[in-house]
Amino acid sequence: MLSLDGLDVDIGNAPVLRAVSCALEKGRTYGLVGRNGAGKTTLLRAIMGVLRPRSGSIVLDGADLTRAPASGRLALGFGYMPEDRRLIPDLSVEDNVLMPLISLGMRNPKRLDWIYSLMPEVKELRTRLPSLLSGGQQKFVALARALMAGSQVLLLDEPTEGVAPLVQVRISKVLRDISSSGALIFIAESNSKYLSGIAQQLYLIERGKISS
Repeated sequence: MLSLDGLDVDIGNAPVLRAVSCALEKGRTYGLVGRNGAGKTTLLRAIMGVLRPRSGSIVLDGADLTRAPASGRLALGFGYMPEDRRLIPDLSVEDNVLMPLISLGMRNPKRLDWIYSLMPEVKELRTRLPSLLSGGQQKFVALARALMAGSQVLLLDEPTEGVAPLVQVRISKVLRDISSSGALIFIAESNSKYLSGIAQQLYLIERGKISS
């Protein structure tokens, strides 16, 4: 279980998250719904360790990760897909997918094979550069990269933003298939209707506070 308790996060001197608390179970998919600027991205970045909370705690299976760096969370099986994808333009698609584990000095060819079986469209693109891909194709690559490390916790920020409806449907199917892997999936989305067919529970975030 991933537990957030009384999480406060500031960016600069501005308060963004206030007293965020929730308990998220592995093997379930959760949605985080809110308008732009409500704090969705900040919460995912805090869980991933990119941002450090001012107060409160982040605990996974009894281990306090509040001060652990993002690299430590990668090693524990956290994967993160940022809203803007952030693919490395000079690396091939496959190297981008492998990057989370490469950064830790690890290899997992079986997991790569599993990801390719789950998303054959990414396998077909593996030798290409991200700059030559469409926005939808880049989303698939960013999802595959997050999944490469995210065996325990998968954090997805607006995975379908800016892509065609057919691509949204395909990503939805992939996310439902991933849910059977036992990972905890936490998806931040502006579109609550989209999440209603994927997530077992939705959280609403407004002005840095969440409610179920």
